[in-house]
Amino acid sequence: MTAEAGMVLPVLVLVVTALVWGLLVVVARVQCVDAARVGARAAARQDPEDAVVAAVRGAAPHGAKVTVTRDEGHVRVVVAAAPPGLGALPFAIREQAVADAEETVGARPGEAAS
Repeated sequence: MTAEAGMVLPVLVLVVTALVWGLLVVVARVQCVDAARVGARAAARQDPEDAVVAAVRGAAPHGAKVTVTRDEGHVRVVVAAAPPGLGALPFAIREQAVADAEETVGARPGEAAS
């Protein structure tokens, strides 16, 4: 009985550790999605880029890289972060959000803002 427990216990610890790490990766991915959405909404409102990046960093995992681009009436916010835990993993968590720019706020119907 003792020998079987000695063989199974390390495997059980390894499985539980892998499950907890997987949960942490999912939580970090959800944080990246939420941060990208927050940034896209702020950028769509024509907030200054510094304010957009600050809003994204407030919702993103620690150490995330933020990219904000504006083109053809759209804004795109990309959030990339290293997975939590072991730093030598060969992938990054990367999420993005796109929104229409609100450049016509206050314009009369049929007239674009200048």
